[in-house]
Amino acid sequence: MTATTDDVWLPYPAEEIDGLPEGFNYLFWDGEPDYPGDPADCVYYVVPYLKGSEVAVRPLASMSAVRVVQTLSAGIDHVEPGLGVLPAGVRLCNAKGVHEASTAELTLALILASLRGFPGFVHGQDKEEWRSGFYPALADKSVLIVGYGSIGSAIEDRLAPFECARVARVARSARTTARGPVQTLDDLPALLPEADVVILSTPLNPSTQGLVGADFLAAMPDGALLVNVARGGVVDTKALLSELESGRLRAALDVTDPEPLPEGHPLWHAPNVLITPHVGGSTSAFEPRAKGLLAAQLTRFAAGEPVRNVVTTTG
Repeated sequence: MTATTDDVWLPYPAEEIDGLPEGFNYLFWDGEPDYPGDPADCVYYVVPYLKGSEVAVRPLASMSAVRVVQTLSAGIDHVEPGLGVLPAGVRLCNAKGVHEASTAELTLALILASLRGFPGFVHGQDKEEWRSGFYPALADKSVLIVGYGSIGSAIEDRLAPFECARVARVARSARTTARGPVQTLDDLPALLPEADVVILSTPLNPSTQGLVGADFLAAMPDGALLVNVARGGVVDTKALLSELESGRLRAALDVTDPEPLPEGHPLWHAPNVLITPHVGGSTSAFEPRAKGLLAAQLTRFAAGEPVRNVVTTTG
């Protein structure tokens, strides 16, 4: 297509993004009650980041001319409920390439902090207690990554120096990578009993909703660590609580169900759990990568070239 004066909605002021193509009317909207213009004139909609599903989908029903809906998250589950009101042919793109470094960093931090007992050390410091002793190491552990996309691959990149005994990989489709085979969800019953650390980095969709339920958890060996940097809905919270309270499993969770975790929820004080408040992608690395993605995507869009990271197209 040829660039026109069509509107592009951005969650940043246009002057803060280097490399945006000319010819569009850039409007700043980050989820405020009032829209910056008529949604019917928007051809490229960048969803406000971390503002929830209600904000994300609110203008969609009025966006009759929109061609691309762009998230700044790896997941698109917060936008999917509104796709049915869009015209056919709208491309939904995610933020592949933006969150890999930050999410992989947090994943390693959660694993190391959990295995080496950091939560206990923090509590000990508060009480002026010297809690010395021997703690599990990541070295020699078998690790299973469930959800081997770009984030799962970035996690394995960072696992490489830690001398793990084995890294197994699971994704929707089987394939071969430079590091080894990727197996499917059907292979989980054979893989889980051998996994000391299970990392969840899968999208939330009908095939992964509640994937980690009682049977999944029961197949994990005693003392294993579950790390969730995916979405809270991938895990059955009640089933996980049962395993944590029994002392059989440990967990490190950047996401929960429900989320945010409400005051008084039993997960807050369950034994053997470390919780971070969904900060996998929320680092100093996010903004420059997000702005670079938007400049590149809009340059392609203005030139009539295919945009990247297309997850689905409305029909």
